[in-house]
Amino acid sequence: MGTYLNPNNENFYDVVNSGRYVDKTMLIDVANKMLGDPTYKFICVSRPRRFGKSMAGDMLAAYYSKGADSKELFSKLKIARKESFERHLNKYNVIKIDLNAMFSEWGSISVKSEKAKCVMNYVTNLICNDFMTEFPQINFPKDLTVSGFIQQVYKESGEKFVFIIDEYDVLVREQVNKEDFNLYLVFLVSLFKNSELKPAIALAYITGILPVIKDKVQSKLNIFKEYTMLDAEDFAEFTGFTTEEVRSLCKKYNCSFDECRSWYDGYKIGNYEIYNPEAVIQAVPKGKFKSYWSKTSSYEVISDKIRMNFSGIKDCVIKMLSGGKVDVDVQSYKNTLSDFANKNDVFTYLIHLGYLAYDEENGQCYIPNWEISGEWQRAIYDDENYEKTNEIILRSKELLLQTLQCNQKAVEQALDESHVHVTSHRSYNNEDALQCAIYLAYIYALNEYIIVREMPAGKGVADIVYIPKKTELPALIIELKRNGSPESAINQIKENQYFKCLDSWQGEILFVGINYDETTKKHECKIERFEKK
Repeated sequence: MGTYLNPNNENFYDVVNSGRYVDKTMLIDVANKMLGDPTYKFICVSRPRRFGKSMAGDMLAAYYSKGADSKELFSKLKIARKESFERHLNKYNVIKIDLNAMFSEWGSISVKSEKAKCVMNYVTNLICNDFMTEFPQINFPKDLTVSGFIQQVYKESGEKFVFIIDEYDVLVREQVNKEDFNLYLVFLVSLFKNSELKPAIALAYITGILPVIKDKVQSKLNIFKEYTMLDAEDFAEFTGFTTEEVRSLCKKYNCSFDECRSWYDGYKIGNYEIYNPEAVIQAVPKGKFKSYWSKTSSYEVISDKIRMNFSGIKDCVIKMLSGGKVDVDVQSYKNTLSDFANKNDVFTYLIHLGYLAYDEENGQCYIPNWEISGEWQRAIYDDENYEKTNEIILRSKELLLQTLQCNQKAVEQALDESHVHVTSHRSYNNEDALQCAIYLAYIYALNEYIIVREMPAGKGVADIVYIPKKTELPALIIELKRNGSPESAINQIKENQYFKCLDSWQGEILFVGINYDETTKKHECKIERFEKK
């Protein structure tokens, strides 16, 4: 048992016994089906920070590693019920590398030996030392590389290897010097493009934040099948927590599932609604819903990119802040930190980092939830390009107060201001722009309400429903009209009995009718109180 070769199962043991573990062991079943298959055994998974990449690596190492005895650890988990469970349990030589940790360790060494001058020499030296300790019976030639050690072991014993590399893209993200980067490419080629070595590798599972770069690195890793935030395929349900997993956690800790969903849901991956797992684990046991993202990353990632101000980017950002979706072409981005050619590249990059979600069916991106919306608001706070938008956001708290006080004129004025800044003049008069104006004007309401767009209700569909988190606040049902009248909007709410969508709600509801006149570009508002018993 070594540090990097054939590690034990302690890391995964600690997670399983934390009392907050969500069983993701069926990922092992997916990996077992790919094990040894020349087409599928090379797996590259990219997802944002704090989405469980390291935990998945620890789990796979605990399962496959000969340096662990993990039958009891997995015995009560889902994978234990699968036929393949014992067939592959602790049967492989596992090489597990946390490249980010090793890069940090190397960087902290003040006086480097000749063998450790370059980061990849440092990594290679550590792994090779483990080989000599793990296989004392083999007489290894001097100055072997990692691939050389693997070939020697496979030649003499026939034993196969599982590779697990966490944060494989750290040297790309850290933009290391040319010498280190070229040695990294040599390291990758020697492991994964060596035809003599391929039979010795049963599985290679590498993770990162970004997909493989589409130039220098891609040719070195083109044998890997990629699973990303754009298309995770077989690994979709393991990208984060699913709805049922979060619902179960909320039930266990007796906290609001609806509030948790509004805060951390919104990533549509395949057929799954995916939640930020780190945030859920932090929030649910304590019952405190807030942004945990800022503790692990920085809104400067957003602000640096939107300051590039490519054509159309400002209108798109404002629309997304307002709850809308924007078209995005995700094919042109080269997966680098420097080659941004247009707004599509910027938005695709932010999808991979989790600051945007991707609607694959419609080819659109959007801000997924309240937690991330808060990061976007902080990102634009000091940006002069968004000064007017910020002003509207800051006024939103007062607008909500005036609405609750049925101040119709204040609502009309705020919507006039918001509508101008939600969209370009070309699409000023469409219904989507009107809904976005409402979202932006009432953006503060995210703190107090669960907001549902186009909610089935009574005899039709209510445009926007605001469901209070606190019972002392009234619910809001907003109906929108163009070139009509606010009175007709109110009548539609009453006639179609939209208040029936709030089955479990008892108390005051405000009916808010809003009309937008395309000729005058003005809004009219009418508010009526209704008591639901």
